[in-house]
Amino acid sequence: MEVTEVRIKLMGNEDDRLQAFCSITFDGEFVVRDLKIIDGQRGPFIAMPSRKLTTKCVGCTAKNEVRARFCNGCGRRLPEDRSNSDGRSRLFADIAHPINGACRQKIETAVLKALAEERIRASQPDYVCTYDDFDEVCTNRSG
Repeated sequence: MEVTEVRIKLMGNEDDRLQAFCSITFDGEFVVRDLKIIDGQRGPFIAMPSRKLTTKCVGCTAKNEVRARFCNGCGRRLPEDRSNSDGRSRLFADIAHPINGACRQKIETAVLKALAEERIRASQPDYVCTYDDFDEVCTNRSG
């Protein structure tokens, strides 16, 4: 399986931790959207698309945020300990992610190369972002 296309949407401020969003295409047939390129303490990393985790109230079965103390549906106090085995609450779960390190490395290499190329294109006066569908245009970052 090969990464055949990477589309980048740069964020407005390069000083923010969130550098860009991207979508990747595999073998010209399968797309994963909304990966985040984040400037971490050890350099940029790719965060896979994720969803916010919820828990159900034992009383009314309404969905609630993991950190909620009371149910949004019935107001009942929710159980205190809803943490993982390491003692931390997981707030998000990946929707799509690589199964092994080699696949993650392949994705990171392709995405970081595309990010560098997109930053060069963004400095050009006629820059048009290709992340969104062809009928939508990203704003020109160079002014």
